[in-house]
Amino acid sequence: MADTMVKICGLQDVEVLKSMKRLPLDFVGFVFAESRRKVSPERAAKLVAELAGWENGNPPLAAGVFVNPTLAELEELLTTVRLDVIQLHGQESAEYCRAVREAFPQVQVWKALSVAGIAGEAAAGGSDDLKPYAGAVDAVLLDTYDPSGSGGSGRTFDWEKIPAYQQAAAAYGLPLFIAGGLHPDNVHELLEGYAPYGVDVSSGVESDGIKDIVKITAFVERVKQS
Repeated sequence: MADTMVKICGLQDVEVLKSMKRLPLDFVGFVFAESRRKVSPERAAKLVAELAGWENGNPPLAAGVFVNPTLAELEELLTTVRLDVIQLHGQESAEYCRAVREAFPQVQVWKALSVAGIAGEAAAGGSDDLKPYAGAVDAVLLDTYDPSGSGGSGRTFDWEKIPAYQQAAAAYGLPLFIAGGLHPDNVHELLEGYAPYGVDVSSGVESDGIKDIVKITAFVERVKQS
């Protein structure tokens, strides 16, 4: 089985990023939407500059997380920060995602979709939601439905829904990332049960709201050694 892709999201601190340079990461994420993890374009530029010194010579790609941005906002930010991925976490339509992809052909476009969380919670959609995004995005990310926000809830969704999404994603040629409530102690279960293309973690590798290099290392090692 091919290596599962790993993305560590919500990075803010240069020293934390420096401490991660020996890890086999595929993506790191910086949040530009309203969030306690939000970074300024200037701070993000400093963080992205650190990626050039990755120890294995194969630095992770830089992803920016946005919620309902305008094309003008994206264009302005990309003049300051070199991003490899634009990750859209709001109510962006497939048509808008296609417009972003056409406007910035050098950058991948990912779309996050919300999935039902705990038992009895209403779903925000289903695997049929992937069809419009075929050809409009480079990857799809499943996150836990949170009526009060756009992800980052720290809760898992019903993983039994993953196979239907995986089947749809395969049919439409879309790599599928899983997010929502992942941490070092449950990621192995996800990998064993569903073998996702990639995983995305933020709060699950924090202690008291701060990125924890011990947890980050444990998470990455458990994914890459599975």
